[in-house]
Amino acid sequence: MLGPTLRRRWQTWLAARHPLSDTTELVQRNIYIVPSRAGLAFCLTLVLLLIASINDQLSLGYLLTFLLTGAGLASMQLTHANLRGLSLDLKAPEPGFAGQDLQLELRLHNPGAARYGIGLRAQRGTPGFESLSDEIAWTDVPALGHAVLHLRLPAGARGHKHLPSLQIISRFPLGLFRAWSVWRPAAQVWVYPQPETPAPPFSVNHGGEGDEAQPQNPAAPLGSQAQGQDFEGVRPYRRGDSLRQVLWKKAALSMEQGTPLWVRETQAPAQHALWLDWRDAAPLEPEARLSRLTAWVLAAEKLQAPYGLRIKAQVLPQDLGPQHKRQCLELLSRQDGARP
Repeated sequence: MLGPTLRRRWQTWLAARHPLSDTTELVQRNIYIVPSRAGLAFCLTLVLLLIASINDQLSLGYLLTFLLTGAGLASMQLTHANLRGLSLDLKAPEPGFAGQDLQLELRLHNPGAARYGIGLRAQRGTPGFESLSDEIAWTDVPALGHAVLHLRLPAGARGHKHLPSLQIISRFPLGLFRAWSVWRPAAQVWVYPQPETPAPPFSVNHGGEGDEAQPQNPAAPLGSQAQGQDFEGVRPYRRGDSLRQVLWKKAALSMEQGTPLWVRETQAPAQHALWLDWRDAAPLEPEARLSRLTAWVLAAEKLQAPYGLRIKAQVLPQDLGPQHKRQCLELLSRQDGARP
């Protein structure tokens, strides 16, 4: 194990040589190369051939040894050149749920001749990604073109996490040498709590904080929760509106005239207000509560039922749509699960 001083020096050197960035270019100073196991066996074979040729004064032995040595040196040059000049960029990663896999999308850009056998893998040691495997994703990059590579990352615990360092690898053409470079992405990714499965019934709170709650099955149709709504009129379609409210008889006319779709404007009674409350998940443990609230958020969004979130002293007002869903899930991800 490295001592604190050596570890600090190593981190300083690594940060200077490989700064955090969502793009990287492979040049002479950040590509490393060493013999592979097959390369070491090849070198040992060359030494044995040379010794045998010297002992027996075999001219053909010298010729074979020097030819194989030249082939090995040419292989080393080609392996290094297979990485040199490539540039890579990272697409912003999509959030995921704890216990599932995250998918990284990387683009490799090639300014020169075709490159073969380019591999990427994630390096272990990053907090939150302790279960990383040694799996390598391989691709070829066409001449003067680019390639898209998808890398799977097993997500660990919930939270807002830095992506692990990535390693770009090549053993082309003969596998005698291994060239690699290190890429430290600057992007971070949200890992949401793992939703409870199956989604349990949630409670529809009657307005105030202290009012009684009635259990409601999230698998029930949306219309069963909205019975008794008062009809007020029509209005243009807004993002997040339920497709059940769209006036489909006027949809064709709206498309011909280039006007927005029309939806029925209704007003739900106060008793149908949907609040997802931290206290409603009691007496579960904190992490189990977060999982249940996550399942409720996903169920409410699927039903297109406006919902609010109360968790400890933090409140998100009732709303609907991808933005509201993201805010709720991020709030759940930031919670300190050790406190009730």
